[in-house]
Order: sequence, then C-alpha cells, then structure tokens
Amino acid sequence: MKALKRAFQALDNRVHAWETTLSVGFFLALRQIRRTSIWTTALIVLVMVLTFLNLVVVTGILVGLIQGSVEAVQTHYLGNVFISTLKDRPYIDQSPTLMLAVSRVPGVTSLSARYIEGGSVASNYKQLKRRQSDIDDSVGTSIVGIDPVAEEATTHLSSLLIEGSYLEPGDYDQVIVGAMLLKQYIDFESANFPVLDGVTIGSRIKVTVGGNEREVTVKGIVKSKVDEIDRRIFFLDSQLRSLIQRTDYNVDEISVKLAPGIDPKIVKQTILAQGFGSYAKVQTQEDAEPKFIKDMRETFAMLGNIIGSVGIVAASITIFIVIFINAITRKKFIGILKGIGISGAAIETSYVIQSIFYALFGAAIGLALLYGFLEPYLRQNPIDFPFGDGILVAPLGGTFFRVGIILVMTIIAGYVPARMVVKKHTLDAILGR
Repeated sequence: MKALKRAFQALDNRVHAWETTLSVGFFLALRQIRRTSIWTTALIVLVMVLTFLNLVVVTGILVGLIQGSVEAVQTHYLGNVFISTLKDRPYIDQSPTLMLAVSRVPGVTSLSARYIEGGSVASNYKQLKRRQSDIDDSVGTSIVGIDPVAEEATTHLSSLLIEGSYLEPGDYDQVIVGAMLLKQYIDFESANFPVLDGVTIGSRIKVTVGGNEREVTVKGIVKSKVDEIDRRIFFLDSQLRSLIQRTDYNVDEISVKLAPGIDPKIVKQTILAQGFGSYAKVQTQEDAEPKFIKDMRETFAMLGNIIGSVGIVAASITIFIVIFINAITRKKFIGILKGIGISGAAIETSYVIQSIFYALFGAAIGLALLYGFLEPYLRQNPIDFPFGDGILVAPLGGTFFRVGIILVMTIIAGYVPARMVVKKHTLDAILGR
C-alpha cells in the first residue's frame, strides 16, 4: 500500500513538474516573441507561409493539371456513369429497354445515347483536279449521332462551341465538327495526323459513312481538349440512324448524369442487378478513365511531394539558424536563468513554443490564402494548358497532414539548437566561455 502511495506521489510530482516547465516555458517564449524585432518575426512567418504554399500549392497544381482533364472528360463526355458496347458486340443490345430502365434509377437526372460509326469527311471535293489521280482532302473520323436536347442536358455540349451554333431538332444535313479535324485549330503539321483545310461555318463537306455519301453544312465547331469530342463529327441521331441503317434503335454508348451527392457505384450496381451486364459494359466515370491518366495523377503527386519536401528542409534549416543565433546571442541570459533555478527543460520548451508559434501562424495565413483565394480563383479561372485546364486540388485531409509535417519539422528545428546551448555548463554560459 505504501509503495502504491509512493508511486502515485511520484507521478503527481512529475505532472506538477511538467506543468511548471510548460508554464514557465510559455512565459519565456511569449516574452521572447514580444521582444523580437517585428521584421524578424515577419520574415520567419513569411518563410513558413511560402513553405506551406510550396508544399500544398505545387502538389495541388500538378495533380490539378490532370484533375482538370479528368473533370472535363466526365462533364462533357463520360458523365457519372458510362455505358458502352461489349468487346464482341457492334452495339449495345436491348438499348431502348436499357435506357428506359436507367432513366428510372433514383438519382439519374438525364442520359444521352449516341450512335457511333467509323467514316470519313472530305473538304474541297468540288475543286477541279489537276490530275485524275488527285484525291480530295479527306480525314477518317468517328461519325456520332446525338439527340441534341438530351446531349445538352447531359454534357452541355453547346458550352464547347467556339464558332457557329448548336444543333437543334430538325437540323438535317447540318453537323458540328470537332476542332482537331480542322487545320486552323492545329498548331503542327504531321502526315500521321490529317486535317481538313478551309472549313469554316457554312462550309459544305462530304461525309462518307455506312457506304453512303452525304453533303452537309458545318453549323458549329467545338473545342474541348477532350479527344473523343474534338475528333468527331456530330449529326442528328435520326439522320445518322438512316445513313447506317440502324433500324433497331440500338446505340453504341450512353452517358448518364446523376444528381449531386448520388454515388455512381450504387447506380452502376443497380443497373447490373437488372441483368444489363449481359448486353453492355457499365462503368463509373472513374472506372472508364484510361490507366495512363491514373498513373500520371500519381506521378505528379509524387513530384509535388518531392518539390515540397525540399521546401520543408529549407524552412527547417531557416528555423534552426534563427533559433540557434537567438540562443547563442542570449547564451549569457540563458546561463543566468539556469543560475536562478529555471530548469533547462523550461528554457528548451520556450524555444520549441516559439517554433510552434511561427509554424502555426504561417500555416494559418497559408490556409487563408489557399482556401480564401487561390483554390476558388483557379477553379473559376483554370490555367490554360494544351491538354487540359489546370485547377488547384487541395483536399482538407491532405492539407492538414502537410501542416502536421511542417509542425513536426519546425519543432525539431527549434529544439535541437536550444538543446545545444542549454546543455552548456551554467558558469561557462554566464561568463560567455
């Protein structure tokens, strides 16, 4: 019983000693921060802000470079759930039944069914040929039939128009052309990447599909940085269906849009549970992403972390130098504090608290800049990269994890130099030896 009592008494003494050390260390740290030059404090805090932004923003932009492309593909092409043909089938069997069932799934707001057929498009085909062997300007491409109303509700295709106007029901012999098929929108020339020359709004082009030729008028031009859109010719579905003689209404792909907050995986499982997996491939947008996009996202995230880690090391060295110089110049004062009974642990704690103050204050300013300005600004004004619109991806969980890393590194950088000075003999410190 006495041994247990002594153990509790020893524990209580340790807790009391720690509380005293902490309170004294906090008092010394507060006094030191107040007496430090405001310019010195501002410089250290600025270093911490830049370190935070370097670690979070650089990684966020590198990841956002890919994320912007992913979001564009989802919004304007795949939708939240994407239904396509099986490998051994030319189209989706039982398409009308499937579309009716999908439209009734809770959370589905719209869907767009597309007919797709390989074909070619030619320009300048009416020009007089110099030789009999001359051929027209012709490009192989995908010919896509859409319901313009359903497509607009699902993918907002009209928002991608850079010239002309959007298709309307009844626009027979009129098409929308992807910009990557036209020479004026391509800044390079390659024999392996043929394009049409001299095609503008109102131009007549010849489309060959399903063994049939049709002269049509260019009504609009779309540009999206999504290859599946920019290398296509868009017809009214009813006209294309007659050209390819698709009388069974079976389509080739279906893009499904869901209400906000609806889990695409649940909708996918609901569709498969009704047995439609035998007729079509049903994928969420994430499933349908090409593997190289996922690999690029992971690679860019790793590169961002490497670059950010260099910034953390630089900031840690800065904090180390500042604390070390501060401790060296106050070596005599530290010796006096130890001489009057202030413990070395309390003095070390004061320098650690100073480091924490710099890290937290810098991180707080960085968070305000990140979520108050940078993230919403880049969301509204993405960086215009050739293959996608770059945004800033900064999830809260990852951001606070990085704040924790900065805090730990800063604490270490503050403790080590303080420990180096405090462990010197008290008399030597007072006499400056």
